[in-house]
Amino acid sequence: MTDEFDEQLGKVCCGTPWGSWYQTLEDIVIVVNVEKGTRGKDVQIKIEPHHLSCSVKGKEVFSGRLKRSVLIDDSTWSIEDQIIIRILLVKSSKSVFWESLLENGVYALDPVTKSQMQKNLTRERFERENPGFDFSNAEISGYNQEGQILDLRREY
Repeated sequence: MTDEFDEQLGKVCCGTPWGSWYQTLEDIVIVVNVEKGTRGKDVQIKIEPHHLSCSVKGKEVFSGRLKRSVLIDDSTWSIEDQIIIRILLVKSSKSVFWESLLENGVYALDPVTKSQMQKNLTRERFERENPGFDFSNAEISGYNQEGQILDLRREY
């Protein structure tokens, strides 16, 4: 399991044995790598408010209670190029940070990835709250125990 920065997406991802996941202020995005040629009929995804499962060709990829709840009517999944399953979960509580995908720390962020993901989400929140301001060079230097920002510095 490796955590990484996905340059194409511009997101910090949490690596897993089956792919990766990342989050925005509003969503959790799960990317499952599958065998080339996988089609929709080969995939079984069950999205519930507090539970998620994924099976491919009858084999369970993962299943468990989600770290937090999601809106099932707004969540969806798709297959891309017959090699990736992309699951989009819409958070019930917007702007709430998920430290792991599933309860009990299953698919949890390592400390470095967690810090970088929190910084990116804080920057995203600032950009939404302050349209027209450029926070791309902002340096977020700390968080309290609740994950709230302590300091923001902008380089001009």
